Amino acid sequence: MLTLLDQLDKGTLWRSPGGIHPPEVKFLSNTTPISQLPLAQEYLVPVPQVGENCTLAVKVGDKVLKGTPLTQGTSIWHLPVHAPTSGTVVAIEPRASNHASALPVNTCVIAADGEDRWCELTPGSIELSNHEMIAKIHGAGIAGMGGAAFPSHIKLNPVSEIELVIINGVECEPYISADDRLMREYSQDILAGIGVIHRLLAPKRIVIAIEDNKPEAIKAMQQAVSHSTLPAGSTRVTVIPTKYPSGGEKQLIQIITGREVPSGSIPAKLGIVVHNVGTAFAIHQAVTQGKPLIERVVTVTGQNVGKPGNYWLPIGTPVEHVLKHTEFNAEADQKVIIGGPMMGHALPTIQVPILKGTNCILVPSSQEIGTTPEEKACIRCGECANACPALLLPQQLFWHAKAEEYDKAASYNLKDCIECGCCSYVCPSDIPLVEYYRIAKSALKQAADEKHQAERAKLRFEARIQRLEEEKLAREAKAKEAAARRQATMTSTDKDAVAQAMARIAAKKAAAAETTADNTPVEVVAADASSTEAPKGKAAVAAAIARAKAKKAAAAAQGADEAESSQQAVSSVQTASSEPSEPTEQSESLSQKDKVAAAIARAKAKKAALKADSDANGDTDIATDNTDKPATETTANAEVDDKKAKIAAAVARAKAKKAAAQQAESSEVTEVLPEHTADAKPESTNDSDDESGNKSSLDAEPSASLSPEDEKKAKVAAAVARAKAKKAAAQQAESSEVTEVLPELAADAKPESTNESDDESDSATKPNASLSPEDEKKAKVAAAVARAKAKKAAAQQAESSDVAEVQPEQAADAKPELNDESGNELSSATEPSTSLSPEDEKKAKVAAAVARAKSKKAAREANANSDANE
Repeated sequence: MLTLLDQLDKGTLWRSPGGIHPPEVKFLSNTTPISQLPLAQEYLVPVPQVGENCTLAVKVGDKVLKGTPLTQGTSIWHLPVHAPTSGTVVAIEPRASNHASALPVNTCVIAADGEDRWCELTPGSIELSNHEMIAKIHGAGIAGMGGAAFPSHIKLNPVSEIELVIINGVECEPYISADDRLMREYSQDILAGIGVIHRLLAPKRIVIAIEDNKPEAIKAMQQAVSHSTLPAGSTRVTVIPTKYPSGGEKQLIQIITGREVPSGSIPAKLGIVVHNVGTAFAIHQAVTQGKPLIERVVTVTGQNVGKPGNYWLPIGTPVEHVLKHTEFNAEADQKVIIGGPMMGHALPTIQVPILKGTNCILVPSSQEIGTTPEEKACIRCGECANACPALLLPQQLFWHAKAEEYDKAASYNLKDCIECGCCSYVCPSDIPLVEYYRIAKSALKQAADEKHQAERAKLRFEARIQRLEEEKLAREAKAKEAAARRQATMTSTDKDAVAQAMARIAAKKAAAAETTADNTPVEVVAADASSTEAPKGKAAVAAAIARAKAKKAAAAAQGADEAESSQQAVSSVQTASSEPSEPTEQSESLSQKDKVAAAIARAKAKKAALKADSDANGDTDIATDNTDKPATETTANAEVDDKKAKIAAAVARAKAKKAAAQQAESSEVTEVLPEHTADAKPESTNDSDDESGNKSSLDAEPSASLSPEDEKKAKVAAAVARAKAKKAAAQQAESSEVTEVLPELAADAKPESTNESDDESDSATKPNASLSPEDEKKAKVAAAVARAKAKKAAAQQAESSDVAEVQPEQAADAKPELNDESGNELSSATEPSTSLSPEDEKKAKVAAAVARAKSKKAAREANANSDANE
């Protein structure tokens, strides 16, 4: 059995699947030699890799020479770009790309100076090392010239051993003849390049494949091989049948060797490398002459070109400039195609440059290409599958691509499609299958790029987290080292200071813990005193319940003490006001009382109201006892502890709002009635005056000598007074405010009052004539509160004042013979007369009218009366 090498030596060929035989039409351009075109005014050199794996080596305004590198980088995938001519860099900006989409790409614009001067070149020789040769090829920016534009230096430095090198001179695409003319005219240079490839790869065989429709090229290459210095028998020219697309890399390998490159693999894994004849020519120029890849042979053909042929075109030459100098005759809806009619693409604009992979500019007439037919429905004929050289299923790929099911299309090996166009060429429904495949490939590529970017972002994030953690550990280690150094260099004095500071901190913590431990049992004991014992085993719950109950018990005990202190303070006030002969004791008593009396009286209104009800029903003993008490005893009872009084005052202020309704009746009835009773009894004795000065006693003690009928009437009157007082409860002024206003009203209504009554009124208006500074301060606070509440309470106060003022006057007129010692105004107030004389009734009505008229005046005079108190 013959080996592969034996079969290659014999020229054995294998049949490739699929393929078509379209019209060649190469005669338009392959009959004339390769020529040159005039220099363009400006060149557009794309630099798409800038920012990815390279940087710009020039800037706007720089002067460049022919062959000057425009980019620089160290990546293996970096393909350098050079200036195609000498001139000036006038712009670096996005320009339309040489693509069907014409998407903008970063472009270096060079204005040619017309001199076309070369930069300094460094020629080489075959004596260079492999590494130096590959470096020269890389620096020259050589890429695959067959159309794929894959970096040649990568293919020349494979990781696996190469047995066979195929030089592709098939050029199967219709209309294109660039390689044909290059082999005819530069066969020796191509063989020199093949020699460099042989030096780098050391293959066992080199096969130059050419289609049988290029006899001149075949003859030229055979002559070049016979005159070359390559080892005898290592290189041969193999002629293959003409069929499209025999020039495809995988298809050519299958024809020459009979081997099929696996899907997703590369020929190098089979020990095979394929290079184009144009690439071999460029390698020769780069290694031996030091020239970079700045120009290539391009076929300009088509019936609408006046001078079809092959031209050396600098990379970056605008297509517009080429067509202008080849006598382009445009038609309506003229198409300009880059590449051949099978694999090329139409340009949206001709303001695009020639690239390293551009091998043809096709300008067909309407007779050559015709109009684009309308796409029709697939008839499932299967012709596309028969024509496919890659043995794919074009019909299935079409359905999935059209439905945008790109993943399913990829599962049918869409990436193995070489976009040769055979399926579209044979389709009877005129479906542009290749266009669907290109769109699907683009979508898959975009999705893959996005996934790759997401993965890179994830890696960057993880690297950042790791870096931050390492920095944190480094800082902690550095801090520990610094602390260790400080500890090592610390003197004994510093150590003692640190130890003392730590001891103080520990002592504070211990004290706090001890305080918490001491407070907990106290709260539990207090709770046990007022409630049942907390169950054992639930310490947390029991402690919370105990604290809550302790607060309630403390508040109850404090309330009881405040009530007792309030009663003592009121008694002391009454005794002091009835004994003006002892000013020193009165001042001392008031200074002790005012700390608690003003606020406590309001706070404990609810309890005081209950006591006032019982007093109104006949409890008169308390007033008599209070009147008989000596001044020294009253002073002793009024000495309340200052700290306890402050706490009681705070509690009283908190409860004042709730107690306002019940407080009104006790304060109003007690303070209003004495003044009218005094006016009705001008013959009252001094003892009666003293008793009328004691407002709290009269409030709490109605006459004990009332008849059952009078007692019943008194109860009714008291109930009426309480009902009316509740209406004014929220805004009711304090007892001192009403006491100051009503004596003046009584004096205006009864100018014939006696001297004792006048003295009483003066005493009521100026109760604090001999107050201490502390008492004066508290009196000012009370006056301010009175002024604030006077306006709101004026309307409701008038109604309550009418009842309180009319009843004492009627009682006084009906009972002028009332005993002096029983001069208790409340008994008169609780006895509404049922048999008043016309004169008394008239007086009562007049007094009531005066009281109502003066109620408004009382509000306005509240400020003046408060100032008099101060």
